[in-house]
Amino acid sequence: MARYTDDLALAHMLADTADKISVARFRALDLHVSSKPDLTPVSDADIAVEKALRATLARARPRDAVLGEEYGDSAPAAGDGKRRWIIDPIDGTKNYVRGVPVWATLIALMEGDTPVVGLVSAPALGRRWWAASGLGAYAGRHQSAATQIHVSGVSQLADASFCYSSLTGWEEIGRLDAMLDIMRHTWRSRAYGDFYGYMLLAEGALDIMVEPELSLWDLAALVPIVTEAGGTFTDLAGRPGPAGGSAIATNGKLHDEIYTRLGVRSNNPMS
Repeated sequence: MARYTDDLALAHMLADTADKISVARFRALDLHVSSKPDLTPVSDADIAVEKALRATLARARPRDAVLGEEYGDSAPAAGDGKRRWIIDPIDGTKNYVRGVPVWATLIALMEGDTPVVGLVSAPALGRRWWAASGLGAYAGRHQSAATQIHVSGVSQLADASFCYSSLTGWEEIGRLDAMLDIMRHTWRSRAYGDFYGYMLLAEGALDIMVEPELSLWDLAALVPIVTEAGGTFTDLAGRPGPAGGSAIATNGKLHDEIYTRLGVRSNNPMS
């Protein structure tokens, strides 16, 4: 049996639980929404999903640590803590509370600093994406209705579809002009935002996705899906993986050019 198969199966079970809770509260008239200290919204569905997933992990993987957006880091009941589950109960909460169906539960397993399992479940879109190290990346409504996915083969910026979350963050770090320049030179640019751009990248539907400021729970589940689909995923400093708090994800062929145009020193591991 391939390594991580059991962990991936557990991730699907966790996603099934999350979907039942989040779908039941989506567009509910009595949905309770409050603001966190950083002024981002949190709904009762965010809280309920994370509590449920933590309870399942405590039973199924008591030796593993857990990090979630709403309840932070928790040490394992036993074990060395090298394995850690990363949970974003609802990525795209602003969409969720406004009734926009582009939101998802993000579930990842990390060993040390490396995400080895990633699953993104977007039940309002009727779609789920998942991957594990060495097992490839897949998408479908569920495991029994899945298709292996791959990034595109686009190699010219003029032919590329470019995606981002918003422009305000790039303005704050002084790279708005660079972003606008990329938009002028690509075939198409759209701000799909949150998890969705990365999943479209992994499917080959677009070629570049960038974000300047993110948390580990925003990123960890995305990395295995993009890389197992054949893409490249680094932070703005060129470091592979999710630890840097930013993201440049591409089909690999366009990575160096995006670094150059964003004014970031290229350390592309694919070059």
